[in-house]
Amino acid sequence: MPAFGSSLRAFRAVLVALPLLLGGMAGEVARAAGPALDAARSGPCVEDPALMRRMHMEFLKHDRDDTVRRGIRTLKHSLAACVDCHANAKDNSVLGSERHFCQGCHAYAAVKLDCFDCHASTARPATKSAQASGVAR
Repeated sequence: MPAFGSSLRAFRAVLVALPLLLGGMAGEVARAAGPALDAARSGPCVEDPALMRRMHMEFLKHDRDDTVRRGIRTLKHSLAACVDCHANAKDNSVLGSERHFCQGCHAYAAVKLDCFDCHASTARPATKSAQASGVAR
């Protein structure tokens, strides 16, 4: 009879652990998928998307230092250029809900989004019309 008792304890342990294991795996699958965002525009980003996800803050800090401290203005990693490309097609903004590009990613990563306390969160009208006509910036 001791063999049956230990088998029963093992079975109970599996029953207790199974939902935890499956819940953890489901969470990892959902996390790996990333946030659900409305499409902004198609086409390549200025960098590989995996690199941008990991390093965009460093790029923005570097551009901030170059612009504010050295007077060097470039568009490759500028916040305004990012907003121009990633603004939601419906309201021309990167903020508004978790389906908007910046707000959605920052909510997903649980990171404070304070860029737009000072900077515009909407695309520049001339840039949107230039993109629609295919004119390069």
